Amino acid sequence: MKSEFSLLLLLSIIVFGAITVTNAGGGAPGGGGLRPNFYRFTRCPQAEMLVKALTISKVRSDPTLAPKLLRVHYHDCFVKGCDASILLDTVGTNQSEKDARPNQTLGGFEAIDDIKAQVEKACPGIVSCADILALAARDAFGRNLWEVPTGRRDSRVSLISDVNGNLPSPFSDFPTLQQWFAKKNLNVNDLVALSGAHTIGVAHCGAFSRRLFNFTGKGDMDPSLDATYAETLKQQCPNPANPATTVEMDPQSSRSFDTHYFTILNQKKGLFQSDAALLTNAGSAAIVNRLQFPRNFFFEFGRSMVNMGNVEVLTGTAGEIRKNCRVINPLA
Repeated sequence: MKSEFSLLLLLSIIVFGAITVTNAGGGAPGGGGLRPNFYRFTRCPQAEMLVKALTISKVRSDPTLAPKLLRVHYHDCFVKGCDASILLDTVGTNQSEKDARPNQTLGGFEAIDDIKAQVEKACPGIVSCADILALAARDAFGRNLWEVPTGRRDSRVSLISDVNGNLPSPFSDFPTLQQWFAKKNLNVNDLVALSGAHTIGVAHCGAFSRRLFNFTGKGDMDPSLDATYAETLKQQCPNPANPATTVEMDPQSSRSFDTHYFTILNQKKGLFQSDAALLTNAGSAAIVNRLQFPRNFFFEFGRSMVNMGNVEVLTGTAGEIRKNCRVINPLA
């Protein structure tokens, strides 16, 4: 029977240690300049502990923050790498990544702003927004489920035009998902493991309503979706979809980080078309079955988070260390 423990309680009793592999399974390009405990040898050796304490405090006040931070990190890494470009605001007519339609429902930016402000007070100009986001996405779960190599620097560019063609869509079929992940040097194992993040959080009706009401343009329903579950969703999300309405991505388990997502996936209750797509390929379907076991899932999810966190990072003298995550620094 699925555990009903809350997110923080569940993660506090998981016996697995942090994953220390920094580029497992080939990893992702650009991660070579990162290393564990990068800030230990800087003028801010307490950086990671400070981010952890601030993040945990915020999640205790708002448990919905954990999936939000994880999603922001994911959206950041898939568009030109884990460089905090997703955090930049639009300036004038130069629309940033935030304004792209898939990013308009993201949340948690204020939490990152506050964490950055507190870190800047303690250590001005040392810790990047990209590292704060990567650390907070992990720390929101209450313990080190994976190790976060640090040393990222922040991009000075964020363009709405970079989002399309880089960010995997909830409407994607398996070949498209596989292609998108391969572009980031991530494999099918990473695809399935990272999809397990759908075990927490909520989704807006527009991300899946086509499966309920007009799957092939003929007023039909997606046959790969459990009919009873589909009727429940129709009651929550009548047509046309209300952009403000949300539903749990993992029914009755949206605040528990567990393997329930993979269980319901095999019951044809994956919310997105991209979830159902994981069962259309023999290799990915086998991984879905394997990740129903908690030990397998937590290990593989952690390893894939490390791989994703290495995607196209800026290190060394590239980019900058922003003072404010929403705006680039003035040129000297």
